[in-house]
Amino acid sequence: MAPTSNILRAARPVFRQGGSTTSSSSSFFSSQTQQHFFRQQFRQQGKRWQSTASEQQQSTSWFKKAWESEVGIKTVHFWAPVMKWALVLAGISDLARPAEKLSFAQNFSLTCTGIIWTRWCFVIRPKNYLLAAVNFFLALVGITQITRIGMHNMSKKGEEAPVEVKA
Repeated sequence: MAPTSNILRAARPVFRQGGSTTSSSSSFFSSQTQQHFFRQQFRQQGKRWQSTASEQQQSTSWFKKAWESEVGIKTVHFWAPVMKWALVLAGISDLARPAEKLSFAQNFSLTCTGIIWTRWCFVIRPKNYLLAAVNFFLALVGITQITRIGMHNMSKKGEEAPVEVKA
């Protein structure tokens, strides 16, 4: 077996020129050197202070990122919650209406829709937190209205006194 100094001396041209020589020992060190270099590069990419994104990716604006996102501005994942806020606002405006003019069936369906879709927004991929929030508020408005209707019906039953009919 050759001493280590002889092996390293034979591998020096590989380190300096980056090419391989005809010696089998120098090609062995060349592949080891390349593997060491790639291992170092791989380790450095995981550091927090080094960015793996290119300059072009770093310089993109927030609008472009929002536009190209899976739940971005141009997708239905963005516009569905925006349009659904109209239902929430309509339910909030119904708080000013008298309870006898509210529909139990309509508010019950809004409540069920809000509960079911809030849960579904956390199951689907990508998770859509904006849609989950609007459905949560839709369920809250529906529960509030159902409570108002129920309290009105209970008070109405308590006020009714039996009417005696004289013959």
